Amino acid sequence: MGNVIAVIPAAGVGSRMRANINKQYLLLEGTPIITRTIKALESCPEISNVVLVVGPGEEEFCRSRILEGNGFTKVMAVVPGGDHRQSSVYNGLCALPQDTEMVVIHDGARPLVQPGEISRVVQAAGEIGAAALAVPVKDTIKVVDEQGKVVSTPPRERLWAVQTPQVFRYELIMQAHRMARAAGVLATDDCALVEALGHPVKLVAGSYENLKITTPEDLVLAAALLRRRYNRCE
Repeated sequence: MGNVIAVIPAAGVGSRMRANINKQYLLLEGTPIITRTIKALESCPEISNVVLVVGPGEEEFCRSRILEGNGFTKVMAVVPGGDHRQSSVYNGLCALPQDTEMVVIHDGARPLVQPGEISRVVQAAGEIGAAALAVPVKDTIKVVDEQGKVVSTPPRERLWAVQTPQVFRYELIMQAHRMARAAGVLATDDCALVEALGHPVKLVAGSYENLKITTPEDLVLAAALLRRRYNRCE
């Protein structure tokens, strides 16, 4: 496989964390969340380089407080994010070299992803052009109207919760983002932009441990999962 580069959107303010710093810099068992995320991506053999997208004005803070002294060898650029996640990802994509073959987009707030999971998504995307890590939903899902009344109940066996990484051929994800920008379309994940082009997306079964840290409760759960992971390795 050719040049595979990871883009890590980590520019979100994280207002639901109720913290005085961006959530990516909060400590998870003594280490910043974003540091753990970068380490996971750097440990994936398929990934050749990493582009980190941070909040505007945070570039130097990230270089001095996160990158320096951690032995990272694959981070090629730190770029400022945009007004929302989609624009931040686009900024990261624009920083990639033209010889990029595959792009791995992974949330900065998902530090528990395993390198093997990343590899499996990269391999699936290499076959079909677009793939994402996902897990079957555990709860019954209801579709509601504006008043909160139930409209329908989709069959649970066909519903998956999509995570990251989401991996795409470079030309495909660039086309998807450019078309979305031209049309003024905002999506909650990058797969939706590719789906809008009519291109298939393969879901790869992942782990429920690959949670996105969004609330204080998520941080507590992530710490417990990390401690359990360490205990299994002893």
